Amino acid sequence: MAALRRLVGHNPNLSYTSLLTPTLLICSRGIASKLFVGGLSFYTNDKGLSEAFSQYGQVVEAKVVMDRVSDRSKGFGFVTFASEDEAQKALTEMNGKALNGRVVFVDYAKPKSDFGGGIPIARGPPEPKDDSQVLI
Repeated sequence: MAALRRLVGHNPNLSYTSLLTPTLLICSRGIASKLFVGGLSFYTNDKGLSEAFSQYGQVVEAKVVMDRVSDRSKGFGFVTFASEDEAQKALTEMNGKALNGRVVFVDYAKPKSDFGGGIPIARGPPEPKDDSQVLI
């Protein structure tokens, strides 16, 4: 971060925030400006989600979560605003409203929980059955 500040300080054409990715911007501002949007139509895409919420403030990122196998929307997404006030306004205005023919519900996003992705836990072979209890 300090290197970015030095780089921006010497070049008047660059701004500090223009060099940050949306993810870094979110981390520096906290989760309070990120909203969860549920009940989305399968036809809602990132652009449509961004356009619907941009009337309430500056949308930093809008993402509809897609299924990896079918490549269709899972019916929910996330919208990140530049400020907490804009996020609060969008939450109160959009919660319960229709978007692409579906009523959406909006809430503050919760931090990701670690589901232990990666290498699965080996549980070993199944326990052998006791043959003495088998009825013939």
